[in-house]
Amino acid sequence: MDGDAMTRTINPDYKPKLPPKTDYGIGIVGCGGIVNYAHLVAYKNNGLKVVACYDVNPEAARKTAEAHGIPRVYQQLDDLLADPSVEIVDIAVQPWHQRAIAERALAAGKHLLCQKPLSDTFEDAVAIAEAGRRANRKVAVNQQMRWDAGIAAARDLIAKGVIGQPTDAQIQVSTNTPWHMWPWLAESPRLEVLYHSIHYLDAMRSLFGDPAWVTSRHAKYPKQGAKAETKTITILDYADGLQAMVAVNHHDESPDGYAIFRFLGTEGIIKGTIGLMYNYPHGRPDTFEVHLHADKPEDWHVVPLEGMWIPDAFIGPMASLMEAIQADGTPATDATDNLNTLRIVEAAYRSAAENRSIRPAEI
Repeated sequence: MDGDAMTRTINPDYKPKLPPKTDYGIGIVGCGGIVNYAHLVAYKNNGLKVVACYDVNPEAARKTAEAHGIPRVYQQLDDLLADPSVEIVDIAVQPWHQRAIAERALAAGKHLLCQKPLSDTFEDAVAIAEAGRRANRKVAVNQQMRWDAGIAAARDLIAKGVIGQPTDAQIQVSTNTPWHMWPWLAESPRLEVLYHSIHYLDAMRSLFGDPAWVTSRHAKYPKQGAKAETKTITILDYADGLQAMVAVNHHDESPDGYAIFRFLGTEGIIKGTIGLMYNYPHGRPDTFEVHLHADKPEDWHVVPLEGMWIPDAFIGPMASLMEAIQADGTPATDATDNLNTLRIVEAAYRSAAENRSIRPAEI
């Protein structure tokens, strides 16, 4: 079987889908780097309508509006929230600021796309989810890795039963992270799991559901400048015997870094690379391969994927939120559901501190 034939045989449905209505007015709160090189690029590429922006630093808001053609720049948050053309507020701030902004935006009748993590405390995350329910507004969390091409393709094939019952799942990343891009992170008392591995843990949830147990070990690099953990291994044990591992090292100064995923089932295996993590933030497209146990050992289905985690996956959470608004449904990354991702995060920290496995239900 030649490569082209195998590519046609395995054809995952992985690209984010836009709902019928996409002309909701979006107001941006927080005009930092990720908004400029990810959120707004994805929205422009998909024809979304950003009508206003605000930042505590007026110059940052002005420059963002100028660079992306945003018609209105507000000097005060309340002025943006009072704008009737703003239907969705996209919040991209540090997590300890998010609850206050979210509650004000919900009180103004806006739907929300919140930055991840939803909060740096579980209590504040619960409060945001509850505020959304009280206001009868949709609140989604920007866990956009679910729409990364490799993860989305794997989810589609796993759901279709292509590799049978999943038995083992791994995401392994060894890279040299440019912490200078986020100076405030270096001062955070919790770092790797809360701000980085949370992507992979949420992706595992989107693929396999919620685990029964979480076991996690955390370490630091001898010469690191950051205060908290930068090397972690987290194991998720599922009731059906599936075991998933997320292993991340942010201080690999060798020329042999990697970022891989590997999902093994009773009928086959999916493997690939997370392209963004190669020369971050420039990266490259994900790679994606499938082998079915019924095939010859040399017969790998190589599936070319389009798009990258940044910026292309960032349309996913917003499109899902818009779909939920018009269908009166639930966003894929609904805030209440996202509490289960945060339970895994909190369980990982408790596991590392107490040297034991933790049930997420304890959180």
